[in-house]
Amino acid sequence: MCRWIAYAGPPLRVSTLLFQPENSLIRQSLHAKHGVPTNGDGFGLGWYGERPFPGLYRDILPAWNDANLRSLADQVRARLFFAHVRASTGTPTSRENCHPFAHEHLLFMHNGKIGGYERIRRRLEGMIGDEFYALRRGGTDSELFFLLALSNGLMDEPTAAIARTVRQVRREMLLQNITEPFRMAAALSDGERIIAVRTSSDGASPSLFHTAGGEILAEGPQLRFTPGRGTVMVLSEPLDAEGHWQEVPEDHVLETRQGEARVRPIPLDLVGSA
Repeated sequence: MCRWIAYAGPPLRVSTLLFQPENSLIRQSLHAKHGVPTNGDGFGLGWYGERPFPGLYRDILPAWNDANLRSLADQVRARLFFAHVRASTGTPTSRENCHPFAHEHLLFMHNGKIGGYERIRRRLEGMIGDEFYALRRGGTDSELFFLLALSNGLMDEPTAAIARTVRQVRREMLLQNITEPFRMAAALSDGERIIAVRTSSDGASPSLFHTAGGEILAEGPQLRFTPGRGTVMVLSEPLDAEGHWQEVPEDHVLETRQGEARVRPIPLDLVGSA
């Protein structure tokens, strides 16, 4: 499964989190601790700067072997960014299949899979609204989920749209007698907040953690925060061995607001049988 990190807070040089910590995202691309050890099927970075819509960099090189990524990460300072290292679940390694995915002011990235994807792919693609179908560039279930969520109102009601999309996908899996599980840990941003969801059909969602605090003080193997609030990170696994990481429970949604992370159960219409 993939590894990813989402950051929101005072402008921060991207390399601070991608390369510096003892379990940085780049190290996770080779030696992940909470998922598939190697995530070498491409990399993506999406960030918000002075404009309301994000910048996007994606490539098929493994993250640990991308000199352009290192140079970019050392220069870009962002108040909110997504970074993702990919482990394919069967679709080709291509730029179009790398996360995050963007539409207007939104960024979306995903870890997990739709069980029996190839059996229901055509049916699910037929449920994408006409205004979003032309955005389909790759072949992943992750991009397909994003476009379905856009069709279900993601621009206006993000949590409700994700809920509707999860039920839509799981219902189709049930109709086709698919027994492989649906598993998801995904993040969405509109440039101001981060919304992350962790859910599955079998109680075995991909790992998801978060931390919140003041501004990051030091760059090095361990992260340090000033007292207070302002910085929030949501990520697949902790970046160091310190105790400031909290696991997002199964079937919960996290939302950042004013430098804090609020975690609550997913609305009831999202969980349960399809």
